[in-house]
Amino acid sequence: MTGFLKMHGLGNDFVVVDERAHRHDLTPARIAALCDRHQGIGCDQFVTLRPACAEGADVFVRFFNADGSESGACGNASRCVADLLARETGQKHVGLQTRASVLHATVVRPGLVTVDMGAPAMGWTDVPLAEERDTLHLPIAGDPAAVSMGNPHATFFLPAPDSVDPSVAGPGLEHHALFPERANIGFAHVTSRDAMRLRVWERGSGLTLACGSGACAAVVNAVRRGLVERTCTVTMDGGELCITWRESDGHVLMTGPATTSFQGTFSPEDYPR
Repeated sequence: MTGFLKMHGLGNDFVVVDERAHRHDLTPARIAALCDRHQGIGCDQFVTLRPACAEGADVFVRFFNADGSESGACGNASRCVADLLARETGQKHVGLQTRASVLHATVVRPGLVTVDMGAPAMGWTDVPLAEERDTLHLPIAGDPAAVSMGNPHATFFLPAPDSVDPSVAGPGLEHHALFPERANIGFAHVTSRDAMRLRVWERGSGLTLACGSGACAAVVNAVRRGLVERTCTVTMDGGELCITWRESDGHVLMTGPATTSFQGTFSPEDYPR
């Protein structure tokens, strides 16, 4: 049997499996089946922990979307893993090795974590886009801006809150020809110089209650367009994150909750390989 933790950040939920001592037979098809909310455990993303091999990292974290595809980053899951490691070790500062980079996290207090998400990548090849375009104004109806936070994001700025239904617009935009690796699609409405409302259609997972990297991307894109200050509260369906795009080094800091819901076991052999 394989043990797991069910965790969430603002309702963006994860199944976390510890593979630091033993590898489990977790194929993409098996992960997708486990993520299914009717026939599996159910989650937005699946997370595995392995021994770190990068300097400054305490654990190597892999993120998988609900369809079994791998993602380079997940902000909400990073906070959850940091909270888990801090409780294991008693340390307030932990390093998370991801496919994209090593992220450094600080536990403000149990259940509240700040993650340094690193510097956003704004070049068209970084996002990536299929062709050279200005990432601040993509040639797509609605005039989105694009950035990479370790995974590709496009942010649409709406004139009114919820004037676009992400469940209707999101799937087509995720697979737009300009995004060769697909993209996370954010729909933001700026309410003041330090606040915005955001909903995100996540690549490979669909509409979620919150998206940490999407909140970071939305603030970065809003600052680039002169819409908000560098510290901004992002309100999503599941709650609020505080995002700061630090001017001194260009890093993005994300602060928000991390919650453990329950623990359990499953047998990988019970799911299609």
